[in-house]
Amino acid sequence: MPPADHQQHRPVRIGVQLQPQHAEWSDLARAAAEAEEIGVDVLFNWDHFFPLRGDPDGKHFECWTMLGAWAQATSQVEIGALVTCNSYRNPELLADMARTVDHISGGRLILGIGSGWKEKDYVEYGYEFGTKGSRLDDLRDALPRIERRLARLNPPPTRDIPVLIGGGGERKTLRLVARHADIWHGFGDPADVERKVGVLDDWCAKEGRDPAEIERSVGVGRAPGELGPALHRLGIRLFTVSASGPSYDLELVRDWVAWRNEMNAAAS
Repeated sequence: MPPADHQQHRPVRIGVQLQPQHAEWSDLARAAAEAEEIGVDVLFNWDHFFPLRGDPDGKHFECWTMLGAWAQATSQVEIGALVTCNSYRNPELLADMARTVDHISGGRLILGIGSGWKEKDYVEYGYEFGTKGSRLDDLRDALPRIERRLARLNPPPTRDIPVLIGGGGERKTLRLVARHADIWHGFGDPADVERKVGVLDDWCAKEGRDPAEIERSVGVGRAPGELGPALHRLGIRLFTVSASGPSYDLELVRDWVAWRNEMNAAAS
């Protein structure tokens, strides 16, 4: 079945990643409020300790503390990390943190997770960097532990917390998506995305997973008219725009929200 066919039941959704770099907390709080007012579906940050662009030692804030604050400050939008670095927290602790933010938010958390890649974060904060393969193996081992801990917590989460796995590795990452994820997040132009969703569907078949259960998400940096139709035809339903501090210009986000509204109205 073509990817677009098994995703037809899903509406288009729009996310925004507010990258917590080069900004004061007041800038991030304002941008989060603006994003919710615009009507985005998901509000993401990222899990790094230093800026990824600009001054490498510029202003920066921590991921999960911020999610707790967003959970309290927002009321409609889903929230999550794009993505949590598995290496930085014990899996059982991460499950407990996720359950807590889930409750604070009234059931709006998405547990975004990946294997990690930024060496400076590891070195500066005292984590073992290892290799790409070893970090993916650690993620493989952590995901079942997270699932088991979520099932044991008292009180339990308010819902089955959606798990988003970020990355496009075809031998390991997409197999983990097929086993564990509710959402897959990737990057690339439509040709790259077409290959990745095909590989993901192949892994779903091998793992005995219905591919229709996994929402497909892609980061976008151009106007919806340039990317939206082609990605939508591939089954992508969550489109995420990134914005950096301190200005957090959300005009492109507004364009994608308008496109979402048009697409969902046409499909209804």
